[in-house]
Amino acid sequence: MAEGCSIFAKSPQALVFDDFVRIYFCSQKKTDNGKYLSCPQYVDFNKSFDKILNLSKVPVVELGKLGEFDEHGIFPINILKYEDKFFAYTSGWSRRTSVSIDMSVGLAISENGGVSFKKYGSGGPIMAATHNEPFLIGDPFVKHLNGLFHMWYIFGVNWIRQIPNADPERFYKIAHAISIDGINWKRDGKSIISDKLSSECQALPTVFYFKDRYHMYFCYRSAFDFRNNKKNSYRLGYAYSDDLISWHRDDMKSGIDVTENSWDSEMMCYPNTFELDGNIYMLYNGNEFGKYGFGLAKLIGL
Repeated sequence: MAEGCSIFAKSPQALVFDDFVRIYFCSQKKTDNGKYLSCPQYVDFNKSFDKILNLSKVPVVELGKLGEFDEHGIFPINILKYEDKFFAYTSGWSRRTSVSIDMSVGLAISENGGVSFKKYGSGGPIMAATHNEPFLIGDPFVKHLNGLFHMWYIFGVNWIRQIPNADPERFYKIAHAISIDGINWKRDGKSIISDKLSSECQALPTVFYFKDRYHMYFCYRSAFDFRNNKKNSYRLGYAYSDDLISWHRDDMKSGIDVTENSWDSEMMCYPNTFELDGNIYMLYNGNEFGKYGFGLAKLIGL
């Protein structure tokens, strides 16, 4: 683990090289005031995933300075290789007073093979709240397709107290944006995935192309009582599209679910799909939001 970051391995995200696979993830460290900071780092595996080759010693992106959008953590981090550089799209966290947190999307760029990243510009976000998306802009997943950058991300809809004086809980949905340069994004603040639950939150979209169709996995949960009630905890959802615009949800075809008496018996969350040697794989977290590390699944049919 990176220095001081010794718990959790949240939101694993794969980057495939010629002879190894680098998995970026976010660990956490506890501060003097009892709060946590999220630190992005990576681990390198051989392509059989049975041997660790390297582990980063320091965070790959520095957290923000006092008052900046990523002062209190970066989680998740999504890496895209584009031409001769590596783009890191980050979800930066900052604490609030009336509610727990806010998020914005940042960009950092690596010119040393994805070992470390320097923030773009002065370090501010490239996507933040707008009149259509008032808060909680985060969870970016980016692909470069047919000459355009596509980002799937989440935006906040509202904060609600289930009962008076309770801590407010956040609602967020998945949206889509496009860009010519990967920096300036066009978006409309529209939710693209239908709800299954009456009080549903959606997070961490990941998209891949397979058998002439686009496929998305994501995680979803109830907005309330999700930390201690496994029935309301994160599960993996699935949707498909033929045009990257209209998405049809069909969770029954996801092909994966929680496992009894295991590290993912109560929760499955934070998926990331990638292609390796002609196969599609998915990384994901299990119980307690990544406290016990991450797992790997292989697609055998859709």
